[in-house]
Amino acid sequence: MTHTALEYLSVLLLLSNFALLASSRLGLCINAVTVQGVVLAIIPLLHGGDHLGAASILLYAVTLAVKGYAFPHLLRAAIGRANVRREVEPLIGYNTSLLAGLAMLVFAFWLQSRLPLTQGGEGILLPAAFFGILAGFFITIARRKALTQILGYLALENGIFAFGAASLSEHPWLLEMGILLDVFVAVFIMGVALFHISQEFDHMDADRLASLRDPVGES
Repeated sequence: MTHTALEYLSVLLLLSNFALLASSRLGLCINAVTVQGVVLAIIPLLHGGDHLGAASILLYAVTLAVKGYAFPHLLRAAIGRANVRREVEPLIGYNTSLLAGLAMLVFAFWLQSRLPLTQGGEGILLPAAFFGILAGFFITIARRKALTQILGYLALENGIFAFGAASLSEHPWLLEMGILLDVFVAVFIMGVALFHISQEFDHMDADRLASLRDPVGES
């Protein structure tokens, strides 16, 4: 029963990453990241079984609160302030992104087959984690808007978190706590930057910021 539940949750991770690759709607992408946060709070509880202590359970409760509520809430607030709803002109189109996603998924399964299986390495949880890392990295370089790039960064971090939950059978919270703190700081800084950028410019395309020049320096 537990194994079946893990498989279903792993499929949800896969589908949520495909949604990030395929959709231009930022609201839908935030929902996909929210699903990932909820899934990642549940997977270690199922995977750890009797090995979970009070500290680990507390960590995963915090994970649910932060990844399943706090981050999505902050990102929706950023969308409202920046008045942006879609990624209209990505660097790599959505059809091409889906094809790249399929290639990344095949690579993720191949990578699992080449690695020594650890406890929990069977099934599709590890390929789902590898796919999340690859998809998140792809989104950060294939999208123009800074907010979409943040979503890609979160997807990448969620993939690392899933890998930790799948492969570390003893005290995985040490790795995950460090990652959680890092991503919290990163999202906080990015949120502040997005707020100030949206106050000064009528767009949020990251590549267009490179065209800014200092008139004093040029003269």
